[in-house]
Amino acid sequence: MNISKTGFTAIFWLCGTLLAFGQRIDLKDLSAFKNPSNSWSLAQNVVADLNAENVLKTTKGDGILINQSTAKKAGSDLYTVNEYGDVAVELDYLTAKGTNSGIYLQGNYEIQIDDAWGLKNPSSSNNGGIYQRWDDSKPEAEKGFGGVAPRQNASKAPGLWQHIKIIFQAPKFDASGKKTQNAKIISAELNGVLIHENVELFGATRGAAGAEKAKGPLRLQGDHGSVAFRNIQISELSEIPKPNQNGGADPIYIEAASNNMIRSFVDVAPRVRSVHAISVGGPEKVAYSYDLDNGTLLQGWHGDFIDATPMWDGRGNGTSRALGSVTRFTKKPILAIAKLANDQAKWIADTAGTGFRTKGYVMDKQDRPEFKYIINGATVTDAVKVMENGQGLTREIAVDKPSKDLYFLLATGSDIEEVAKGLYLIDDKSYYIQLAEGTAKPVIREVDGKKEVIVAIGTKLNYTILF
Repeated sequence: MNISKTGFTAIFWLCGTLLAFGQRIDLKDLSAFKNPSNSWSLAQNVVADLNAENVLKTTKGDGILINQSTAKKAGSDLYTVNEYGDVAVELDYLTAKGTNSGIYLQGNYEIQIDDAWGLKNPSSSNNGGIYQRWDDSKPEAEKGFGGVAPRQNASKAPGLWQHIKIIFQAPKFDASGKKTQNAKIISAELNGVLIHENVELFGATRGAAGAEKAKGPLRLQGDHGSVAFRNIQISELSEIPKPNQNGGADPIYIEAASNNMIRSFVDVAPRVRSVHAISVGGPEKVAYSYDLDNGTLLQGWHGDFIDATPMWDGRGNGTSRALGSVTRFTKKPILAIAKLANDQAKWIADTAGTGFRTKGYVMDKQDRPEFKYIINGATVTDAVKVMENGQGLTREIAVDKPSKDLYFLLATGSDIEEVAKGLYLIDDKSYYIQLAEGTAKPVIREVDGKKEVIVAIGTKLNYTILF
């Protein structure tokens, strides 16, 4: 059985208590699982088709666990050989379009996986939701089943890696086998967002593997649709973490029930800060942050709008934080537009010698900003819009003096894959870029071990960011 320790892995709760050694399942083969069916396999790479339901395209190899399940040929669930009690589970998963799957703690308690991309108000049956039996103390006919919806929809698009962390407390039993304490989801974080906290599980999920018990396997659902997993880490807990009792400031949250925006500092990486940033959100439950000093789109997110506590509590430090699941578009604020001798010339990272001047922004008819600045003698209008379906952002770059040597930096990342005509996966499947028809062919190039994709602007550039 290939379960390999990755070294001393400290798992922390808010109080910072050391909880467990981590064990990562080595996905070089399937020996960590009981009798895997032929719907399960390993792959080196996987890509979802955004235009077709339940389709995953794979590349031979290992490191990624794949389940291919269709209506005509349903797969089966997969169980680990090892069984666990109190446990921390952390893994990445990727869904096909329209797919459905689940993570079952002890084989019995499900956290839902599904394609909830762009959904404004998720239910317990959507991505990150908890299915549960309501009250195990009542007679069978009155127990009922229900669920707990995630606090917000932190889901990403099909074909993008999503990350979940679950702290699970197993049910407790006395010497006679009678249950004395219900199981509990202590916490669940999806894509960096706390979606559940202290959820008591009154009984096993409908379709559970068996009776509740002190220990059980991790179970991955495989009969409802195609899905992929990687970086599966399971850590038995020596103690159940407790929430931080040290107090702290009351949170100051800003909503965006209608179009809203706020100026602040925005931290885009450790020790990297945009000091002239604006964050924009609206009722679609999608928002973004923009750097006014460089014309750079810093980040986008699904979910709630802004946590202004760091900025407004006490003296504050000027920063605000996104409340949703953040997708970073850059590791540092650098110029979005550069004048290059050719498409292989080094990107000009700062404004020195460019004549850059920000002209602020104007509001469109829907009270959304369009940013303006001057660079290399050209006036640029940068219109970033939230898509009505909540799936991402559209962007239109227009210049008043087109020049063949003006280029736009679409993205940088560890890798860039063209998965369909004009459709690119960026930085280990963090987000997509979809170029509008008629756009000049972009150039993908390698710089200092990283990939860049740039494109000549011409008069106007249109593209979509899906995340």
